Amino acid sequence: MSTVILCALLGTAATAASKPLICVLVPHFKDEYWLSVGYGLEQEAARQNVDLLFYQAGGYRARSAQIAQLDACVTQKMDAILLGSVTSDHPDMTAAIARVSKTTPIFALVNDLRAKHLSGRIGVDWTDMGQLIGDHLRQLHPAGTPPVTAVFLTGPAEAGWTAPLETGLRAGLSQSAVTIAAVLEADTGLRAQLALVERALQDHPTADYLIGNAPAIEAAFGLFAARTDTNAPKLISTYVNHSVRRGLQNGQVLAAPFDDPVAQGIEAIRQVMMAQTPKSSPAMIGPKVVLLTHGDPAIRTIQTSPAGYFPAIQ
Repeated sequence: MSTVILCALLGTAATAASKPLICVLVPHFKDEYWLSVGYGLEQEAARQNVDLLFYQAGGYRARSAQIAQLDACVTQKMDAILLGSVTSDHPDMTAAIARVSKTTPIFALVNDLRAKHLSGRIGVDWTDMGQLIGDHLRQLHPAGTPPVTAVFLTGPAEAGWTAPLETGLRAGLSQSAVTIAAVLEADTGLRAQLALVERALQDHPTADYLIGNAPAIEAAFGLFAARTDTNAPKLISTYVNHSVRRGLQNGQVLAAPFDDPVAQGIEAIRQVMMAQTPKSSPAMIGPKVVLLTHGDPAIRTIQTSPAGYFPAIQ
């Protein structure tokens, strides 16, 4: 039945005698977070008898590469596209989406995408992710208590999740004793984030907290292990991947919001198979975001991709 529904949506490639083919475009797999998304996609695709074709752009500054991949999906006559966009609203990307969506339905995957002509949106509101962190720190350091400082390490401005994440963080920190001393941006690969952590420690040696994306937190693990002083800032991650999960378990990470990337991958396939008509501005569908803290028993039960998992990439 799912194949028939998808065929009705497209009027083209999917038939009762063939598997639906879905193109999956992600910024990169340099971050274990996207491995969990990919794992969820593959698990549900197997249940739904769907074939997936994975492309990674190479990073959040690889807009041209991702647009070329969109066109490649059309050339290969894919039945639908799941787009983890490297940009939220760049005119080149929105123009490409408008063009491609005439023949192939496009679904926004995880990252915010402010474009028309989408058939669905799967993800969470990253404002909520930031708000959870800010609220947690406000509870630890309410207004009127001794001041503390934090350095915020995030992704590049063009990525759709960075602006709402910072907005939510600052909202949560209102009425707190926490000041953000600096905001440092880079692509979310480990090498680029390592440079940010080194810069943060050099420019703000007395910072009380480093609030950073998962690769930044991973980089901090290595740097802190080599330090002989006891003045290292406390670590808070802006989301959970495998390394952050281990850090939450052993106390290296104090807190992180969890948006269940495996569940987002599962939901994405379900949305593609259930969609029947494109919508100009479809509502976002995704799991509830929760804050995990060190010692939370839920850390042991959250799902991430298994060790050694890596999707086949085109």
